[in-house]
Amino acid sequence: MQDTEILAIYGLDYKEMTKQLLVEADLEERIPQRECRIGIKPNLVSPSEPSWGATTHPEVVAGIIEYLQERGFSDLVMLESSWVGDKTENAVKLCGYDKLSQKYGVEFLDMQKDSYETYDCQGMDLKICDEAKKLDFLINVPVMKGHCQTKITCALKNMKGLIPNSEKRRFHSMGLHKPIAHLAAGIHQDFIVVDNICGDWDFEDGGNPVVMNRIMAAADPVLCDAFVCHLMGYNTADVPYIQMAAELGAGLDDWELAEFRELNLPKEKAVLPKERKIVELQDAVEEVESCSACYGYLIPALQKLKEEGLLKDLKEKICIGQGFRGKTGELGIGQCTRKFRHFQKGCPPTEEEIYNFLKGYLQGKNKTYS
Repeated sequence: MQDTEILAIYGLDYKEMTKQLLVEADLEERIPQRECRIGIKPNLVSPSEPSWGATTHPEVVAGIIEYLQERGFSDLVMLESSWVGDKTENAVKLCGYDKLSQKYGVEFLDMQKDSYETYDCQGMDLKICDEAKKLDFLINVPVMKGHCQTKITCALKNMKGLIPNSEKRRFHSMGLHKPIAHLAAGIHQDFIVVDNICGDWDFEDGGNPVVMNRIMAAADPVLCDAFVCHLMGYNTADVPYIQMAAELGAGLDDWELAEFRELNLPKEKAVLPKERKIVELQDAVEEVESCSACYGYLIPALQKLKEEGLLKDLKEKICIGQGFRGKTGELGIGQCTRKFRHFQKGCPPTEEEIYNFLKGYLQGKNKTYS
């Protein structure tokens, strides 16, 4: 497999599909030694079933582990951290990674509990978890899905799971794109296996799965994300961190350089979304440096209100994000807006709390919301 190739396979037996993909990619030849410490990094952003479209399917990771163990690689670990506001251990249990760990004897390392150091990542100091830096070879296993702030999330953004929670918050205060690009310089991805089974094209937290039943493999994380932009109907320029990462030497950002090779063809044509819910819903929000969990819970809550015909009654912009700390206003979400006249407390508040708060506000049932 060449570095510019992106391989794809379709089907329903995700574990065997993954193993076939890795055989075709000749992954073992990319790993320098059998003694290498190999990290497998799924996306467990929150405690949600893989069928919901947010988290990496455990059978994909099982396929990677079996492929490696069958070829004599034994020093394997899984490592990840959920977004701020959720505990990784809850996602591990709900998604079946605890059972995966027991079955294969592969430890799962919770990066929310890991120590960290600061590294110079091509001119930007970033905190990176120690266990991530101990790896000799990193296999990234992201979900191809949408994101309410960066439009897409796949290979590059998935590395945020290898930094401490405090740094995740700082990423949002810096606007996400630039630190994500610099993180690509600080953490080298050696191989990428993309879970394109049923990722949600609107929300990173899932809920609107787009069934593709496809798994892809790539060697260049920047080219991978550029190609994902193409698949999801975006221009690469719509996701600034891709070009930024390319300029830092992390990979190629021209999706047309990708050599897409399908190992088989899908039995059924996928039904792709005609529009993105996120675009319309974002018009109701004024967002400044918000964290993914807070914003990610707000958008589905707005979708519920829209479906109930209530969102049209909203006259005020909903403010959210660290940029509103210490400021006053009418309507806010999260602890950062606690000086607003009406705000929903929490860091982050849950989707249900936000929904009930906004519904009460719109129906005029509540006078205070803090």
